[in-house]
Amino acid sequence: MALISKKKIPFNISPLLRKYLLKYGRERALPLRYSDLLRYDNRIPLYDTKGDDTLWETVFYAQSDLAEIYHNLKIIYADLKTDGDASVIEHLVVDRVDFCTYANTSPFRIRIINRVNDNYDYFYVKNADASRVYGLELEHILSPNVLNYVTYKETLVEEHIAGIPGDIFMDNHLSDVNLNPIRLAKEFIKFNERCFVRLLGDMHSSNFVVIITPDFEDFHYRIRAIDFDQQSYEGSRSVYMPQYFKQNNRIIEMGMKYMTPESVKQYQIEERSLIANRMHAERLRLKDLVSVMKTDVIYLPENLEILKKDLEIYYKDASFKTCKNMGDILERSLRHVIRETA
Repeated sequence: MALISKKKIPFNISPLLRKYLLKYGRERALPLRYSDLLRYDNRIPLYDTKGDDTLWETVFYAQSDLAEIYHNLKIIYADLKTDGDASVIEHLVVDRVDFCTYANTSPFRIRIINRVNDNYDYFYVKNADASRVYGLELEHILSPNVLNYVTYKETLVEEHIAGIPGDIFMDNHLSDVNLNPIRLAKEFIKFNERCFVRLLGDMHSSNFVVIITPDFEDFHYRIRAIDFDQQSYEGSRSVYMPQYFKQNNRIIEMGMKYMTPESVKQYQIEERSLIANRMHAERLRLKDLVSVMKTDVIYLPENLEILKKDLEIYYKDASFKTCKNMGDILERSLRHVIRETA
């Protein structure tokens, strides 16, 4: 079972990481910063359609601030979605700003409505934690998912990742007569492998979503991480493997019913081959990112020592002993992917 004993410590973006973000177009000036959204003068709990507390709070701003804040939020949304085409904002309305106090980055969630068709979307404004930035970049480079986000000084803006939260999916969809358990189990195996290879931790059911896509004969599933705070931070190897979180047991038990050891191994090899291909395609960008990560401190010293020993045993590779930081460990983990798929 995976256990996380303490709340993660946030880390500032270092000058070298900032330079990397500028090089790859992730850092750019924004008309509003995270601290501006803290100027609300009232807030109320937000309940879902069943009347349950969502643990988010809707915030309200003084009339003297409201117009400016909402206008700047629309500009940021246009920058995120249309590469700065401000002509789209005349059709947009900021419907609601919600605040979450329990999450590591204390995010604001902004609900945007398009007045032309009443379609709505969300995006997030957060404190820019370096761990999360590394997690977002590695997800963008090494997974099949493209991520839109930008940073500006201490502010991080992210697009919304649509999908059914893992815990809700397990409550409402595992008993669906149309569920294809083999395809779902296969995707969870591949998701587990992606997280472990790139050292993304804490992927319990509330931190990933399930996306269901109808195929011409059946349904296709994709599992996507939505929380990247625990990138290369924890010490225990099990924290980087979703299979060890008790919150995921219902999917894991289903996989044990439908998967054989041989098929599990096959899907692990398939996913590692895909990761190796992405590493090759983005080798220069990945090299730049890992080089910066090697200079950064985004972990506790005791976690580094525990993970070195855990991975040395797992891979039967004594070279993990020489790792001086989490960047070194990540690099060695990725090298195993290349060796195993060569």
